[in-house]
Amino acid sequence: MEVRSIYKTARVSPKKARDVAREIQGLPVSEALDALTFTPRKAAFLIGKTLKSAIANAENNHDLSADNLVVKEANVSSGPSFRRFKPRARGSASAILKRTSHIAIILSDEITIEEKPQRKKSTTKVDGRKAAPKKTAPAKEEKAPEPEEIEETPVAEAAAEEEDKA
Repeated sequence: MEVRSIYKTARVSPKKARDVAREIQGLPVSEALDALTFTPRKAAFLIGKTLKSAIANAENNHDLSADNLVVKEANVSSGPSFRRFKPRARGSASAILKRTSHIAIILSDEITIEEKPQRKKSTTKVDGRKAAPKKTAPAKEEKAPEPEEIEETPVAEAAAEEEDKA
C-alpha cells in the first residue's frame, strides 16, 4: 500500500531541494530519517518534516508499521514564485524570484522498488538540430624501417680477411 504526504509552497528553491530528495529515494524510512537529520541543509529539514508526516499518515490512517516502510518516491516540483524588485542604476529595477517548492513523498510497504532506467544521451543540440558526428583523426600508419643493405667497403673486406687468417 502506498501512503503519501505533500508539503505545498515550501520556501526553498526546487533545484536545491531536489538534491536532497534524490538521496532518500529507495531507502528504508529509518535510514532516510537518519540521512536527513545529518544533512546540514534547509531542504533536508523541510523534507524531513514531510517524511515524518507521511510516516504518521501510514501509522494512524492505514495501520502500517513504520519498520516496513520504504521511500518509494520523493518528488520536488516548483511552486509559485514570489516576485521582489531590486533597485538598479538610473532609476530602473530588476526582478528577483523567491522560488517555492511542492514536496511530495510516497511511502510503500512493498520492498521491491523498480529502478528507473537510465536515459540515453541525446544527440540533438540545444536548439533542436542534430549534432554532427564526431570526427576522428585518421590513424597514421607507421612504416617499419626497411633493412638497408650494407655495402662492405674494400677496407672492411680486407679487415675481415685478416681476421680469418689469424
